[in-house]
Amino acid sequence: MDIKSLVRDISDFPKPGILFRDITTLLRDPQGLRYVVDTMTEKCAPLQPDCIVGMESRGFLFGVPLAYQLGIGFIPVRKPGKLPAPCHEIEYELEYGSDRLSMHQDAIQPGARVLIVDDLIATGGTAVATVQLLQLAQAELVGFCFLIELQNLNGRQRLPNLPILTLIEY
Repeated sequence: MDIKSLVRDISDFPKPGILFRDITTLLRDPQGLRYVVDTMTEKCAPLQPDCIVGMESRGFLFGVPLAYQLGIGFIPVRKPGKLPAPCHEIEYELEYGSDRLSMHQDAIQPGARVLIVDDLIATGGTAVATVQLLQLAQAELVGFCFLIELQNLNGRQRLPNLPILTLIEY
């Protein structure tokens, strides 16, 4: 299936000069969505994760059904103030400033095998911050799965030397 054809390009969003890859057109397509989740499941199953960590908010869209298909749990990584129990927090740099991510301190058992899932890897900043949260939790990172990789932004080079699975490359 040509899932790339289901992703809509929107010029100058969210600001001039940016070409936004809009996945809402893929999400509304039942066959496309099923293909993505089934393909992610097939690619990620050999990594044998104990749980999946997905970043707010589009990482939830693929992380939850993937966790369901693999028969494992899902752990949300969110913006500060969104999770009710004590959290690990990491501040990280963006192109235009900084941001923070949070994860419940009791979400992952030390030594658990974790797969990070998100819709897209660009510069890799959010994924690197999530890796740091997993280090605080003493989890064992087994790899990454992204729907889309923007190759010219070199985010892959910032990640640990582990499997990085993608379905679409630009």
